[in-house]
Amino acid sequence: MKTAAQMIADKKHKEVISIAPNRPVIDALIILAEYKIGALVVMDKDKMVGIFSERDYAREVVLKGKSSKVTTIEEVMTKNVLVGNGKDTFEKAMTVMTENHIRHLPIMDGHNVIGMLSLGDVAKEMIAYQRNLIKELEGYVKQ
Repeated sequence: MKTAAQMIADKKHKEVISIAPNRPVIDALIILAEYKIGALVVMDKDKMVGIFSERDYAREVVLKGKSSKVTTIEEVMTKNVLVGNGKDTFEKAMTVMTENHIRHLPIMDGHNVIGMLSLGDVAKEMIAYQRNLIKELEGYVKQ
């Protein structure tokens, strides 16, 4: 069973894609579109201070009539962020995400963010794991 760190190592974008809290929301939207992702880690120097997601944009900017050009990330980001550990299995990450109704989980190694997993990442890994398990069971039954 793969760990969160192994899943991050397999991702197309292995680096932590982040934004500073003082940047305008429009900058985050440009980054999200460029990388075709749904959330960014918000970093103040070397410290994670939150995450900004498409959900934050919809709920805190669009629905409240704010301007994405003048509103800062800090004003609308999610501050109380659940995180995973690089040693966690993908199954544990999926459990945390589904039980807490979140779509993105920053993965930490100590105090350092090593990446972000999406619900799609862990679902894809679950499917691959189950396919492999089925193959193994079929091989066992045929013996």
